[in-house]
Parts: sequence; structure tokens; C-alpha cells
Amino acid sequence: MSLELARALRTATRAELRARLLEGYPIDPAALEGYLYRGTSLGLPWLVEQLTWKTFQKAFWRHPDGRLRGWNVRLAQDGLDAPSRPKLRRGRALTTWPYGVVAPDRSRLPGPFARGLVIDYSLAPNPPWQRLVKDPLVALAPNDADALLGVSYLFIAGRAVATPTYFTLEREQPIGEVPDSVR
Repeated sequence: MSLELARALRTATRAELRARLLEGYPIDPAALEGYLYRGTSLGLPWLVEQLTWKTFQKAFWRHPDGRLRGWNVRLAQDGLDAPSRPKLRRGRALTTWPYGVVAPDRSRLPGPFARGLVIDYSLAPNPPWQRLVKDPLVALAPNDADALLGVSYLFIAGRAVATPTYFTLEREQPIGEVPDSVR
């Protein structure tokens, strides 16, 4: 059911995506651990999608130090419903922009978005501009981590600035390999 909802959001307006995010459910971090999720960018202008990506993967991995971490996997842009096919570099999946996953800090996130988890790019070695990004993330159904919805915020001078970047994540498969960049 939640996967059907995630796919239905592909045609949602930004207002509908925001409303769905505000209605979202908390996520048990342990439910994400060890999985790759197929992501679909939503709400971006066509040109921006052409310069970046429409589909991608996000990985969630529990580091031995106890922190939940992750990374993005660049995919060949074969279509929304095509199987995920990671782009390769030297025979390995091309990964980028590692992150930490944390509970929301209500003093920094806009109040309505402080209910799920936060993908925080400042908790990993990233370019300075990427370190400004935090993605509030909620489940689309209660107690169901199979389909998630997120939005990207920039944190500039201590203020949260909304972006038009929404995305869905659909649980896809267990993680096969952990890149050195997050170990």
C-alpha cells in the first residue's frame, strides 16, 4: 500500500507533497538499517533533473560506532520503473554525498517537519555547499519503512531555507557493499 502511494506522488504538486510530508509518520531508524532505497526526485524543474538525476539510491548503514550513516548511489537514468542500474567507476557503484541520519533537532528544523528522521550531509565529508543540506524524512504509512518521503532544506546562517526538492524512497534491497568513504 505505501509503495503504491509513493508512486502516486510522482504526479503530485508541491503543495500536495508538502501536505503529505506534514501528515507523515515517524521512522524507526533500525527499520532502515542495511537497506538500499530507490529514490525518485519530485517537484524539480525539468532542466534541473537533466543536470542531476531523476532516480537514485540512498543507502542506510549502521556504523560499528553505533551511528546510522548513508550515501547516495548514482543510477543510469533508464526510466522511472526500470530496474536500478548503478553507474560504475573502476567496477564499483558510483557513490556520492555521504550523510548521517539523526533524530530531528526541533530547534533547527521547521516545527512541522520535526517528526521523522533527518538526513544530515554536514555529518560527513562533503563539499561545503552540500554540507548545508538536511532532508527531513517521514514514512508514508504508520510503522512501515518501505516507502518514505523527504524534502531538502538548506541551512544558511542558522536559518532553514526551503527548496523545491522533494523525493520518495522505496525499499529496494539489502546493501551489498559499503564504500570506504563511510567506514
